Amino acid sequence: MEAKNTTIDNEEIAHFSRIADEWWSETGKFAPLHRMNPLRIEYIRDKILKHFQPPTPKPQTPLTGISLLDIGCGGGLISEPMARLGASVTAIDAGEKNINVAKLHAQKSWLDIDYRCESAEELSANNPQPLFDVILALEIIEHVADLELFIKAATALLKPNGLIILSTLNRTPKSYALAIIGAEYILRWLPIGTHTWKKFLRPSELVNLLENNNLDIREIMGMIFNPITKKWKLDARDLAVNYIVVATK
Repeated sequence: MEAKNTTIDNEEIAHFSRIADEWWSETGKFAPLHRMNPLRIEYIRDKILKHFQPPTPKPQTPLTGISLLDIGCGGGLISEPMARLGASVTAIDAGEKNINVAKLHAQKSWLDIDYRCESAEELSANNPQPLFDVILALEIIEHVADLELFIKAATALLKPNGLIILSTLNRTPKSYALAIIGAEYILRWLPIGTHTWKKFLRPSELVNLLENNNLDIREIMGMIFNPITKKWKLDARDLAVNYIVVATK
């Protein structure tokens, strides 16, 4: 991979900045993420609780005491649920407009989230000690300019025994047909140009990057969308399109 010394892809930032006002519209351009969110939230909550095993988790805020970083947070679609579950959330995004939208929505929701317009490598450079129990990088690694730098920075920010959860798209003919041709050009669920197929990662490629940074893979799980029910489900046997990886430091 060609090193670019930054994870920021300016074209990607410009693309998402143009549609940032729609982050919280459940019928807008980010509707696919809204439909995916219930599955993501439940999965992430359960993995955190299983890993850290708090002795007496509070029913409404079971993630109390967990420091969590959401990288590429966008408008805060995952940051807010994690904060509601009790986690101490820091959320970063390289798009200033995304961060402004996220801050405003959190204020209206009375949520205390530390939103920052910052890249992973900038946050890591400014904090030589690891800060977070959990790091989330959801639907972001297919948009960064330098993936090796991204994983290195995220690993540096993760505490020993910390948990990192990443979700992305596999580089397969099926993902090209469904995530690009279907979702962008035919169904228009996403704006044309949202994804670049060649930047999708095969699970083996992501696993190699994580293991090269001394992270241990705990689980790889497929996420499958049912177009009839418009709901997502987990399936470890099908990684052909969307998948999620859990690893520890």
